[in-house]
Amino acid sequence: HTQSAAGVAGVIKMVQALRAGVLPRTLHVDAPSSHVDWTAGAVTLLTDRLDWPETGRPRRAAVSSFGISGTNAHAVLEAAPAAKPVAERTETTTVVPWVLSARDDAALAAQAVNLATHLGETPEHAADVAHSLLTSRSVFDRRAVFVGDDTAELVAALRGEETGSTVVRGVADVDGKRVFVFPGQGSQWAGMGARLLDESPVFAERLHECAAALSSFVDWSLLDVLRQAEGAPTLDRVDVVQPASWAMMVSLAALWRSLGVVPDAVVG
Repeated sequence: HTQSAAGVAGVIKMVQALRAGVLPRTLHVDAPSSHVDWTAGAVTLLTDRLDWPETGRPRRAAVSSFGISGTNAHAVLEAAPAAKPVAERTETTTVVPWVLSARDDAALAAQAVNLATHLGETPEHAADVAHSLLTSRSVFDRRAVFVGDDTAELVAALRGEETGSTVVRGVADVDGKRVFVFPGQGSQWAGMGARLLDESPVFAERLHECAAALSSFVDWSLLDVLRQAEGAPTLDRVDVVQPASWAMMVSLAALWRSLGVVPDAVVG
């Protein structure tokens, strides 16, 4: 007897039945109980397995587990919705972060080696790996973030073949809050936002909204300014740099929020 885990076998059995669309037969019953009026309803014992066809409603099953001490558990299981078809993806053109964490530097280095080895044997999409690392792993204070455009570049970073700005290491020992800072004039740089316009749909959508909102008040194109188009004014002009910087920061904020980074406060 599996003692306190006895009900788990029933849960596993019914999960498999839900997945397979099969009603399993009732086990270890030679004859229906005489204490139940089987003619009063539509409930019967299954002497043979039956198909469990789709009816347009979710399949559901109940599992009971009765403890000898009187502790009883009853679980209702429901089939998961059918997965929607996903078009085959190519490697993303957006920069992808792979986040690792561990209790100490040695464990962190070992994780990087293990992940690089796994991906060398079983290649995965860079975005899928990033999602799994962020949502399915325990989080510790000692961390490293590997940044790259595709799986090959990220694996090279894991192996130590890439250094500099592609790898960021640190200790998350500050229990603080997130603040978005909207700086004023002086924070601009030539070509700011141009790459994100091409690679981030979220950023591009918000920047286009800003450009449309500004168009009634200026005689130049925000998109042309950021792309340094011929004939466009430069960021040396005060009347250009300030609205351009504002639009840049608003669009960056939208991008961060889309990635789950929501500010606790905003200043600027």
